[in-house]
Amino acid sequence: MNKLICTLLFIGLFSNIIAQENKDMNNFDSSFAHTVYFWFKDNTNDNDKDHFEKSLKKFLSNSEYAKTKFIGTAPKASRDVVDGSFTYSLIVTFESAEAQEAYQNEAAHLVFIEECSHLWDKVIVYDSNGIN
Repeated sequence: MNKLICTLLFIGLFSNIIAQENKDMNNFDSSFAHTVYFWFKDNTNDNDKDHFEKSLKKFLSNSEYAKTKFIGTAPKASRDVVDGSFTYSLIVTFESAEAQEAYQNEAAHLVFIEECSHLWDKVIVYDSNGIN
């Protein structure tokens, strides 16, 4: 009985920690949004995509400035206005434009670019200031 209670307590505590981390990661800061679209070269494969995802996640977890960290892939377009031609998307929010500028030059970001820039043909960035 004690083992069962300890196991249930551990599961509850662990679940709460994971939920807290996910909540913090997805807490959208509306001050400044940085949206990036990546188009990979035609010859990329699943190993390349796995490398990209791991490198991007490592970079984002080590960034001093990035708040919301959303990584996505293109859905199957259901409407003409949806551009599903990209390979990956990234949405990162910042507390200010100055924080986003500092992020551009931080070591974690530069390492990511060095590790992965050979994979993409094209990158487009949309930056937005939030309105109140």
